[in-house]
Amino acid sequence: MEKKGGIGVEIEHIFPVIKKWLYSDKEIFLREIVSNACDAVTKLRRLISLGEDAAREIPDEGFCVTVALDKEAKTITVTDNGIGMTEEEVEKYICQIALSGALDFIEKYEGENGADSGIIGHFGLGFYSAFMVSSSVDVLTRSFTGADPVKWTCTEDGAYEIHECSEDEAPARGTSIVMHMSEEGEEYLSESRLREILQKYCAFMPVAIYFEDGKEEKKDDKTPAPINDTSPLYLKNPSDCTEEEYKEFYKKVFHDFREPLFWIHLKADYPLNFRGILYFPRIQNEFESLEGQVKLYYNQVFVADNIKEVIPEYLLMLKGVLDCPELPLNVSRSYLQNSGYVSKISSHITKKVADKLSSMFNLDRPAFENIWRDLKTFVEYGCLRDSKFYDKTVSCLLFEKCSGGFCTLDEYLEGAKAIHENKVYYATDKVSQAGYISMFEAQGIETLLLDRIIDTQFAQLIENKRDGVQFLRVDAELADAMKGEGAAEIPGVAELFKKLVPEQTEIKFEALKDTSVPAVLNVSEDSRRMEDMMKMYTAMGQNAPTSFPTQATLILNTANPLIASLADADPEKAALIAKQIYSLCLLSQRRLQPEELRTFLSDSYSILGKL
Repeated sequence: MEKKGGIGVEIEHIFPVIKKWLYSDKEIFLREIVSNACDAVTKLRRLISLGEDAAREIPDEGFCVTVALDKEAKTITVTDNGIGMTEEEVEKYICQIALSGALDFIEKYEGENGADSGIIGHFGLGFYSAFMVSSSVDVLTRSFTGADPVKWTCTEDGAYEIHECSEDEAPARGTSIVMHMSEEGEEYLSESRLREILQKYCAFMPVAIYFEDGKEEKKDDKTPAPINDTSPLYLKNPSDCTEEEYKEFYKKVFHDFREPLFWIHLKADYPLNFRGILYFPRIQNEFESLEGQVKLYYNQVFVADNIKEVIPEYLLMLKGVLDCPELPLNVSRSYLQNSGYVSKISSHITKKVADKLSSMFNLDRPAFENIWRDLKTFVEYGCLRDSKFYDKTVSCLLFEKCSGGFCTLDEYLEGAKAIHENKVYYATDKVSQAGYISMFEAQGIETLLLDRIIDTQFAQLIENKRDGVQFLRVDAELADAMKGEGAAEIPGVAELFKKLVPEQTEIKFEALKDTSVPAVLNVSEDSRRMEDMMKMYTAMGQNAPTSFPTQATLILNTANPLIASLADADPEKAALIAKQIYSLCLLSQRRLQPEELRTFLSDSYSILGKL
């Protein structure tokens, strides 16, 4: 025998679940109740625009929502002057859990265009969030149709009563939700706490919201300013927004006194349908937190901070707002991770950021260069994480020159073609590597400055992308242009240095064009990169080898008088000079170890004593 039916739920069983598990954050109750109030106003405005009989005489103005705190009565009241409800509608929408009035309204008045109605509620559970913090809730409502007002009262166990409502008790039109705070909800009987919640969740709701804390008095019969911005900047057309408005919006939303580097106004229609503004913040230094803050909204209602699934990982340092009306209001991580809509938004944002960077570079390169040091870490990390982002931005990637100014990779390679084709020489520290830099510049070789940890990883990415291009630190290899002719090994000199250098260090003789430098210590690019990588792994707490063979070459400059004189010098004096030369070479490469430094200072004093 086949039977069919519906699942029955006892109210005394479901209410405890609602109180404890409806939302993970209890403070969301205020967002839900205020959102419902805004919906009530939006519905009435829609009926006015449609010419509904009962709404024809109602002016489409003066609509608002009021949140009132009464500490003595331990109540929070949310009142709107919107559509209101009849007794029949109260029984239908309030007395039955999860029967959404918003959906009924959309189906009746909007038809297929319901998705564009701007009505927030789509679930019917939001109202019951009030019971997470209330021992009882009163609903006092008067329908726009002129029907008699109604009062609905419900306790935390789900038992309700419907009463006739006196004319004085009910609002002139609309609904008042009176929440009597339970012991758990008493933390919300605080002016500052309620303001904080309202500013967090309701800052951009589409209906003016006023907060009455029981202390503020109206002066000169003037209405106080609403706590929200009903027409936030991100909903406007970019062409209607000024630079000053963008900056003020940034300061207001993120409380950052520093001006942003630039911003991107997003306005996507079919098939994505979302709005927003993204800002590139100004970072003081590379050790400052790079985590930004992107606020996600649903039809102007705050949903969450930093929904990482909507913004590509490498753009998480951005600050901004995104309003995505096609996302559910109570969005979950699992939904976001598997949503095709979210994936398309992420791709769209990536494209817009890349387009903006290219546009700035092409239209005003001096201004772009002026902010490049603030941008480079963001952009380089994005290129490392996403090859498509690299392809879209590669033409506007800049490198800082040690001599000052910036250049693209193509510009650098073109200028170096005649001297060192496809080789890019760079320094990581202009001070400690100043000697090497000056040697290169003396021969007309430009050096780039890669002074951040990510720079060398980015250089390796370019080597993989650009066939034949090689990045070499200035202390890794001598360019051919720096070498002269006539180099030959000086008898006995190599033996002096072999006693000083590690076994794996090679000794070479070269006649350098710069005769002032007696010797140069080069560490191979591969060895140094491996060492840097191990240091990075160790800093991240991962196990890594602490030492490994370093491929180094000590180049003795036969064109330098000091090196040339070592063969004929007193053996003791020659050994002391060789030791000092090698110590200076080490010092140009790295900081000396404590014992090395003590020896270097002692030898220096000995040499001074013999002058």
